[in-house]
Amino acid sequence: MYDTIIIGQGPAGITAGIYAVRREMKTLILGKEAGGQIIWAGEIENYPGFTSISNFELIAKFNDHAIASGVEIKTTEVKRIEKKGDGSFVLFTEKEQFEAKTVIIAIGLAPRRLAVPGELELRGKGVSYCANCDGPLYRGKVVTVIGSGNSAFDAAEVLSKIASKVYLIARGDKFKAFDSLVDEVKRRENIEIITNAKIQEIKGTEKVEAIIYKNVDDKPVELSLDGVFVEVGRIASTDLVSKLVERDGHDQILVDEKQVTKTPGLFAAGDVVVSEYKQITIAMGQATVAALSAYQYIQGAGASMQTTVK
Repeated sequence: MYDTIIIGQGPAGITAGIYAVRREMKTLILGKEAGGQIIWAGEIENYPGFTSISNFELIAKFNDHAIASGVEIKTTEVKRIEKKGDGSFVLFTEKEQFEAKTVIIAIGLAPRRLAVPGELELRGKGVSYCANCDGPLYRGKVVTVIGSGNSAFDAAEVLSKIASKVYLIARGDKFKAFDSLVDEVKRRENIEIITNAKIQEIKGTEKVEAIIYKNVDDKPVELSLDGVFVEVGRIASTDLVSKLVERDGHDQILVDEKQVTKTPGLFAAGDVVVSEYKQITIAMGQATVAALSAYQYIQGAGASMQTTVK
């Protein structure tokens, strides 16, 4: 029986694990892959303490810290969660099952991909899913942002201050972003908006060199550039806990100020919860709260932690 089991090996999951073991909680982290969404980033330049650090180096430091603190980590996917009559939880993987007094969901979000040739091969080599993380690496270079919503227009606006040229490519001719943001992007002289474009391929050998898209006349166009920022949305895969939590229209988990879900003993933190901003440091802060709340719950404060999430 673990005091807490954390699902997710990203920044939120690792942080929750470290804080849990510092409260002398027997702690296990289960996750499909180390790093979570950091794996999609290249260089990270907005994490305090490091002017610049690669995604793999930061992931390694996170894991080393957690293991040195006494956190047990298993790389495996949780397939099912059941809540027992005594209030504890049973978590099932493909081959094992684990029991815990509390569970912290920290599975993050997955970037919605373009699913075109070259995207996965050039991930971290010019293909990015985070303008705030990787934008500064493209100072004076030519980049494109793919998408038509607020995140895409916001990324284009941010990158226009860094890159020499920004192409904003939208699949249709209607934008989902706020009008004020669209107007701001249109005012930027180094941003060119391309509409009715269907991305066909991202080209490059060691790094991104160009993209190919079909224009409104269904003719292929090759655009030479240095970086591709994919901003077509993110996906919350929370069906695992659909019966145990309340979710918004995007399947993100609703929590209160203590990261409590509607199910006693079940907490959630990081990008998977409803939050306006999705950043590493925000996810880690939420995870700290979740771990301390789980500790309070075990110590008998659970009755006073009934969530207002319904």
